[in-house]
Amino acid sequence: MKALQTKINVKSADFLENREAYKQLLTDYRQRLQAIMNGVDEKAKDRHLKRGKLLVRDRIELLLDKNTPFLELSAMAACDQYKNQFPSAGIVTGIGVIHGRECVIIANDATVKGGTYIKETIKKHIRAQEIAMENHLSCIYMVDSGGVFLPEQSKVFPDKYDFGRFFFNQSKMSARGIPQISLVMGSCTAGGAYVPAMSDETIIVKGQGTIFIGGPPLVKAATGEEVTAEELGGADVHTSISGVADHLAQDDRHAIQICRDIFESMPKVKRYGLERTEVQEPLYPAEELYGLAPLDFKKPVDAREIIMRIVDGSSFQEFKERYAPTIVTGFAKIMGFPVGIIANNGIIFSETSLKAAHFIELCSFRKIPLIFLQNITGFMVGKEYEHKGIARDGAKMVHAVANAQVPKFTVIVGGSFGAGNYAMAGRAYEPRLLFMWPNAKISVMGGEQAAGVLVQVKEQQLKKRGLEFPEKEQNKLKADILEKYEREGSAYFSTSRLWDDGIIDPADTRKVLAMGIAASLNKEYGEPEFGIFRM
Repeated sequence: MKALQTKINVKSADFLENREAYKQLLTDYRQRLQAIMNGVDEKAKDRHLKRGKLLVRDRIELLLDKNTPFLELSAMAACDQYKNQFPSAGIVTGIGVIHGRECVIIANDATVKGGTYIKETIKKHIRAQEIAMENHLSCIYMVDSGGVFLPEQSKVFPDKYDFGRFFFNQSKMSARGIPQISLVMGSCTAGGAYVPAMSDETIIVKGQGTIFIGGPPLVKAATGEEVTAEELGGADVHTSISGVADHLAQDDRHAIQICRDIFESMPKVKRYGLERTEVQEPLYPAEELYGLAPLDFKKPVDAREIIMRIVDGSSFQEFKERYAPTIVTGFAKIMGFPVGIIANNGIIFSETSLKAAHFIELCSFRKIPLIFLQNITGFMVGKEYEHKGIARDGAKMVHAVANAQVPKFTVIVGGSFGAGNYAMAGRAYEPRLLFMWPNAKISVMGGEQAAGVLVQVKEQQLKKRGLEFPEKEQNKLKADILEKYEREGSAYFSTSRLWDDGIIDPADTRKVLAMGIAASLNKEYGEPEFGIFRM
């Protein structure tokens, strides 16, 4: 493949100004992330440690193979909600490696409201299970939870993707032969008792772990029986009487070692044979992305400049280079893995859609993972383009994205607006992983466009009633809409609600994508299946 040559002057005033502004953005991101990692309740931490327990991320670090990365997902879930009393939504999830095999880890943080579940905790738990199912990854539950956060019970209990979905997913995973191991390291109450009960093997920590459908207060209220938590569902009960748990651990460290021993005894995973070559570093430093990342979406960014700082050797075999230049498509390697890349280089026209659909078909038949780099304002609008059938041609791209049987990975590097989000493998199109850069924004349209549309609508409504729309009121409405779209379109607003799998440092993009591709190799890629493309 031909190595791309940069056309960017990294010493220019524009580049340096963008880089410095981006570094400030990154500083804010890192400070916010660190505050979340540290948690909010020091007293709860102290109580947790005095009980002889390890903190949740320390548990995960001990569980994983030494010197291997942990790809934490949605670390900023629930940020700027609930008065920031639920850092990371009270649960840590991610992909790590145990005895050489990728696994999904779902670990309750008991220092956050006793590890109880709010709406975002539910979404995060279910999303982690979905990733395990999509990639056929073993799933480890590190259970230390009081169950549903009762003040929010109406938002977490009865619906299709609420608390009960955990056990539905566990049943489906079991039927597909996906190993599931539970480490009961604290409370495991009510419906949560089914998490270890439905796992392949369960480890319980003596003096800490408890499993019961109804705790002592409920038992007394229902039957009048007085019983301690340990007598009702402690480690001795479940390893020697009920048989609900299979292994007795003396403490957290012992439980983690037992879990590692279980994985050591499992048969090796047969990985899908995606041909991997020797890894080459890009020709250009990843940190140069800070000078390129779009802060002002009105300024175009050549997608090739981003690509060449992510892919091996900065080499890129471009497909249809001269046709439909507002999208860049082509083949490359990331950490030795072959990939097909689709990157926005402007707005989506009919030709853009056809080019992308053609390329997706190629990757599907060649069984090459797809990387989508989103920086998109949407589809072209106007009489000329509607008459040319942009809706029909856009549908071809959407068909192709929806039905591609190879793993899709999406990174929102700039804007993600309107139907462009869908066509470029947004959340609704089930990419295996979707991440955002800190500068990214996502909404149904840009704030200025939304303000313009809503002002026109209001003006027409008033005109029909014979009323005027004073300029002062117009300006106030515009300002209110712009503020709303700025706030609700930010990467932090998105990640708080789990519209993505997390915010990442642009310099980590290559590494994160490689980890996602490696995890996807645990499941064989399907055969191409496409529907009807309207001609």
